[in-house]
Amino acid sequence: MSIDQHGDARLEGMSLRGLPKVSLHDHLDGGVRPDTIVELADAAGVDLPVDDGDDLADWFAEKGDSGSLVEYLKTFDLTIGVMQTRENLTRVAREFVEDLAADGVIYGEVRWAPEQHLAGGLSLDDVVDAVQEGIEEGEDAAEAAGRDIRVGQLISGMRQTERVRELAELAVSWRGRGVVGFDIAGPEDGYLPALHRDAFDYLAREFFPTTVHAGEAAGLDSIRSALLDGRALRLGHGVRLASDLNVIERSGEEVMVQFGDLARWVRDREITLELSPSSNLQTGAIEAWGTAIEDHPFDLLYQLGFSVTVNVDNRTMSRTSLTRELSLLVDAFGYDLGDLEAFQLNAAAGAFLPVEEREELIELIAAGFGA
Repeated sequence: MSIDQHGDARLEGMSLRGLPKVSLHDHLDGGVRPDTIVELADAAGVDLPVDDGDDLADWFAEKGDSGSLVEYLKTFDLTIGVMQTRENLTRVAREFVEDLAADGVIYGEVRWAPEQHLAGGLSLDDVVDAVQEGIEEGEDAAEAAGRDIRVGQLISGMRQTERVRELAELAVSWRGRGVVGFDIAGPEDGYLPALHRDAFDYLAREFFPTTVHAGEAAGLDSIRSALLDGRALRLGHGVRLASDLNVIERSGEEVMVQFGDLARWVRDREITLELSPSSNLQTGAIEAWGTAIEDHPFDLLYQLGFSVTVNVDNRTMSRTSLTRELSLLVDAFGYDLGDLEAFQLNAAAGAFLPVEEREELIELIAAGFGA
């Protein structure tokens, strides 16, 4: 399958871009339009390696394809640099939602770390309010263009800092006003969720949902801590959970697998895996299995009944979209529309929404795929 000049592909006669999608793992500072960065850079005092939007998109793609999460994260200096004023935050959030809607997303959760956007003198509440304003403007613009989309914020605390509890309290204070959940992000290896047990205890007492970056740059201990210390309802990536599966025998399409206790727990409790195929390849998260999308343990996890979802992680750094990610999986594993629908239904079931709204989302997905 190939992507056309409009970023679309077709499967069984249906446009992949036109399919209703749910995006659970999508970073705001990882989805800034390169043209917008170029336009805002001078006033923001950000030095760019190139001064053209297309060339900057190429630069992000090249630097993002490093095989290292640490190197991958360095590219965010440019995007975060232009996101330090209210006006810029609102614009970036608005364009982010418009891009989601153009990709066929009907429900999305955008994650970002407010503490990284205070250099211009704004407070934590100021930046959350600015992003929320942009989200609502983007939703209105999408509606005017004939597309329906709803987007909620996931507040991320940076796991290498001392402000995670403060950010958890910020997230809870914005419940019902646009914020739907909490996350910790940043360098995973060496910073177990257990370091922030106090913040997660607080969130649990407030019955506030959490997803935790785990199993991307670190292994099973990180995932275990996300579940036990972070009370994670979803795993941000979680791809290295596959190392708790021992493939005993392969015979054609049949695979005999021995489950570790951790993998069985995640599978049996339907804990959502926020997998991001292109990003997982770029950051080296799947290096234990290979160096191509075909080597990604996505299909193994799917066939074994895990609640797998498809995500972009960072649209700009990975130069991707949900449409493209689905197309890559179709090419790699021969999926049909039924498989793609299953991924969206998993994402809808894992969304941080009340059950009635998740059921409505599931109905919209079923109707869109059945059209």
